[in-house]
Amino acid sequence: MLIKSMTAFIEALQAKGRYTFTLIEAMDADQRSDIALEAALRRLKQKGRIANPRRGFYVIVPVEYREAGCPPANWFIDALMRFLGQPYYVGILSAAAIHGAAHQQPMLFQVITDRPTRPARAGRVRIRFHVGRHVEKAPVVEIQTETGSMRVSTPEATAFDLVRFAPSAGHIGNVMTVLHELVEKIDPQALTSLADLYAVSDVQRLGYLLERLGEDRLAEPLAFRLKARRYRPILLAPGQAKGDAPSDPRWRVIPNETVEVEF
Repeated sequence: MLIKSMTAFIEALQAKGRYTFTLIEAMDADQRSDIALEAALRRLKQKGRIANPRRGFYVIVPVEYREAGCPPANWFIDALMRFLGQPYYVGILSAAAIHGAAHQQPMLFQVITDRPTRPARAGRVRIRFHVGRHVEKAPVVEIQTETGSMRVSTPEATAFDLVRFAPSAGHIGNVMTVLHELVEKIDPQALTSLADLYAVSDVQRLGYLLERLGEDRLAEPLAFRLKARRYRPILLAPGQAKGDAPSDPRWRVIPNETVEVEF
C-alpha cells in the first residue's frame, strides 16, 4: 500500500509492533524516486527516528532510546540475520549474560554465524560476529525479546564457546569467572554430548577449567569422553609464552596463564 511519507510508514510499523524494515519495503511503501526516498530516510536518521546498522536494513528507534541512538541489539538481531540470509545464534559473553552469568556485562553483542561478517554499529550498539563451523548444529534456545525472539546458545554450548573464543571473552581468567557463574545451569549429559562437535583442544581446556572450579560432575564425563580421542599437550592460553609449568597429566593442558575466579 502506498504511504504518503516515511514518517507515516514507520509509525504504521510501530503500531503493529514491528521495529525493523528493509529498503525494499520502504520503496514498496513510498514510490517516489530513489533519490527522494534516500533523502527522506537520511532525514529520519538525522532526527534519530531510525538507525541503520547495515546498508538496506533499518531499525526504528522509540523515544526512550533516542539518546542511545538505537534500541538494544536483541530487539533486531533475528531480523538482521534473516535480512543477511545467515544462520546465527547469540553466543559467548552475550549468551552467558542472558543465562545469568553477568559478572561483567559485555561491551559488544556477540553473535556466531557461518561466515566472516563485518561488525555492525548503530548508535551505541555494537555487534561483533564470530565464525563457527557448526552454527546450525549447535543447540540453541529461543529467547523471547521485546519484539519477538532470538536464538541463543544453550548454557552447555556457551561453555564450549567461552573456551573456543577465549580472546573475545576477555582472557582465560575471565572465562573461569564466567564459567563459575554458569555451571549451575549446565547439564552434564548435555555438555558431554557436545564434546564431539568441538575440537579436542576445546574439550581439554574446558575440562581443565571445570576441574579447577571443583565441578567434578561436569569434568568427569568430559574426561571419560576424551579417552576415546587422540590428544596432545596444548597451551591453556594459545599465543602466549609456554612458561615452565608442566602439562596437566589428565587433560594435557599446559597452564601458561594463572587462572583465578573473580568474585
